[in-house]
Amino acid sequence: MDSVKDTILRFLKLDSLVDNLSGYVETRVKLLKLEIKEDIAKVLSKGLVHLAIIVFAFLFLIFISIGFAHYLNNVLGSDFQGFFIIAGIYFVMFILFLLFRKSFDKRFERYFSDLINQNED
Repeated sequence: MDSVKDTILRFLKLDSLVDNLSGYVETRVKLLKLEIKEDIAKVLSKGLVHLAIIVFAFLFLIFISIGFAHYLNNVLGSDFQGFFIIAGIYFVMFILFLLFRKSFDKRFERYFSDLINQNED
């Protein structure tokens, strides 16, 4: 049965077409895998860079807050009032963030959607 199939394929010259088509499909699959790996590498590298920026910004904010609290302590002549004032400022920012979180959520969603669409181009 296989010999009949091979004879028909050779007669119609489809055997080379089938070989070329299967080679093409294999090449496309390999290319797709490479593109996916490249996209994953890009996303991971951008994520790590953003994570490093966030860590450094957080450390900067902590040390600036501590320094400003000590400065307020010296100005107010107290050992703790500066820290309470700074904590109060952060508490007000926290409450404002909670009140406007839907607006922030929409902005972040739009930002990440634009970022993803930009990577597709």
